[in-house]
Amino acid sequence: MDENASEVIHLVARLKAKPEQRSALFDALKAIVPDVRKEDGCLLYDLTVDRNDPNSAVMLESWRDGSALEAHAQAAPFRSLAARFDVLLAEPLHLQRLQQLL
Repeated sequence: MDENASEVIHLVARLKAKPEQRSALFDALKAIVPDVRKEDGCLLYDLTVDRNDPNSAVMLESWRDGSALEAHAQAAPFRSLAARFDVLLAEPLHLQRLQQLL
């Protein structure tokens, strides 16, 4: 395994919308994707939807390292979205941090 590859953080972020807020959540996510993709250390930032639950957005993310992920969490695009979580989300944001093995 590449020594630097072990520093890369792969992240799955699940955001379950309140049914009446689905469009608002998905629009808000779509709006931040271009800016987040320009953030230093962003390797992947893709918006998907759970095929079994159309109210669940799933962000597939890869970050160069922990400091890039932390900078993303403090950056304006994510912070502006997070400020609306109480209104948009049916349950708390679920983050799954992954490390690639191969």
